[in-house]
Amino acid sequence: MNTALLLIDVQESFRHRPYWSASEAVPFLERTNALVAGCADRGVPVLRIFHTDGPRSADNPFAPESGLIRPIDGLAPFDAAATFEKHRHSALVGTGLGIWLHQQGVRRLIVAGIRTEQCCETTARHASDEGWEVDYVTEATLTFDMATPFGGTLTAAQIRERTATVLAGRFATLCSVDEALQRAR
Repeated sequence: MNTALLLIDVQESFRHRPYWSASEAVPFLERTNALVAGCADRGVPVLRIFHTDGPRSADNPFAPESGLIRPIDGLAPFDAAATFEKHRHSALVGTGLGIWLHQQGVRRLIVAGIRTEQCCETTARHASDEGWEVDYVTEATLTFDMATPFGGTLTAAQIRERTATVLAGRFATLCSVDEALQRAR
C-alpha cells in the first residue's frame, strides 16, 4: 500500500456552526463521495479523522457530549480503515496517525475534508514536512466565507484559491478527484 485518503473532520459538528453554508456543502459532498468511492474501488484505505475540542458539554458541537462527532449527513457510508480523533489542527499531532501510516507503508496522502484553510491545509503542510507526498484535492475540501481582520470578507472561493496557491509546488500536488484517483493506482 502506497497511498491513503485522509478524510479530515467531515463531521456533523460543522452543520451546527453559524457560518454553515448548505450551498457550499452540496458540491463538496458530491466530490467527496466520488473520491471515497474511487478510493474504495482501488483498495486505497480511507482514514476517518474527527475533530474534538472545547468544553465537554452538549451545547458544544465539537464535544462528544453533543452527539455531533459523527459523519456529516450526506456523506455516503464507507468502511474506514482506521478512525482517529484529533484535538489540534494537524491530524498528525497527538493522534497516532503518523505511526499507523508508517506501519502500513503509506508514502502518499490524499487530503480532503473540512476546513480547506485550517485542518486540511495544516495537515497537508505537516505531512509534507514529515516526508509524505501530498495530493491536495481542493474540490473535496469545504470552507466558508470569513471576515478579515481589516473589515473585509474573503469568500469561500477566495479561501480555496489562496490555499491552493500557498500549497501548490511547495507542500502538495493539487489534484481534482479524478487526478488523485489516477495517481493512487
